Amino acid sequence: MSPPSSGTTRQTIPIGQVRQIVLGARRSGLDCDALLQRAGIPPELLGSPLSRVSQAQYAALIFQLRHRLRDELWGLCSRPLPLGSFEAVCRLAVGCRTLEEALRAGLRHYRLLLSDFTPRLQVREGVASMSLAPRAPVDEPLGYAMRCFGFLGYGLVCWLVARRLPLLAVDLRCKEADQPGDAPQLFQAPPHYGLRTGWRFEARWLSLPIVQTPESLAGFLAQAPASLLLKYRDDSSLAERIRRLLRRHLGGPMPSLEEVGAQLAMTPQTLRRRLREEGTGFRAIRDDLLRDAAIDYLTQPGLTLPEIAGRLGFSEASTFHRAFKSWTGLAPGAYRQERLS
Repeated sequence: MSPPSSGTTRQTIPIGQVRQIVLGARRSGLDCDALLQRAGIPPELLGSPLSRVSQAQYAALIFQLRHRLRDELWGLCSRPLPLGSFEAVCRLAVGCRTLEEALRAGLRHYRLLLSDFTPRLQVREGVASMSLAPRAPVDEPLGYAMRCFGFLGYGLVCWLVARRLPLLAVDLRCKEADQPGDAPQLFQAPPHYGLRTGWRFEARWLSLPIVQTPESLAGFLAQAPASLLLKYRDDSSLAERIRRLLRRHLGGPMPSLEEVGAQLAMTPQTLRRRLREEGTGFRAIRDDLLRDAAIDYLTQPGLTLPEIAGRLGFSEASTFHRAFKSWTGLAPGAYRQERLS
């Protein structure tokens, strides 16, 4: 598996996801610090709740865990998910005619392999649900395995039909209400808390044709799961449009909310209201962009901290130092030193 190519504004991954994905490795007695270091992730970041890692680092960690545990759900379930399971489901799916046929074939295949939860497709009153019903008490490792299964399944579905499938809701367990993580943003759908994990969409989309082929599958498998991390985010959302606009100004003065509103033909009041409806704000979008770019730059040893500060538009390295620490809980020098060590 090859990690995604480096970019300066790729979305980053919360450190909480790193902490959870290594739970199975810890339970198996593996040296998690060594696994993290091989993936380019400083183990010290686990103690900094605000920290983030790059998509490339997270994808490299998935590769390490998969290789060491011989398990496509990384030791999080009571028994391993055999290597090759995802590829087998992909090959089944590209031979199907419609999304419904592909979903039912893939989930039927996984039901033969999974013992801790049951994935099913249900259709009722015009709404289709991909739901995961637990067969065992759901502890933290199993809960994370189910969320990952649901998210990677959603990415596969979007790839099969070559478009982002619009969702009505993302289903999360009640215990996750206080810590939903990035799930609502990743799925671009409102969270609904109950007893199951999964996602829902209008049943009419089940008739979408499968457009991928065995020929396009080879390139997809070479990049998965890294290619599924954020590929099908809704680029039409206002937050993403603003992020793209601000990205053009990295290294210089950032436009104000009023200036961005003028470019988008919106009043400041309308812009703030629309962003609130999407669960974010103008300052958060700007800070997230700067944070993600900073994390990417810090993985490049040829750049000094003053150079990184300049590329992000900070007049002084000390100002960048304070901002980075407020975003991640760690000083930029400490982040880089631990990673490069």
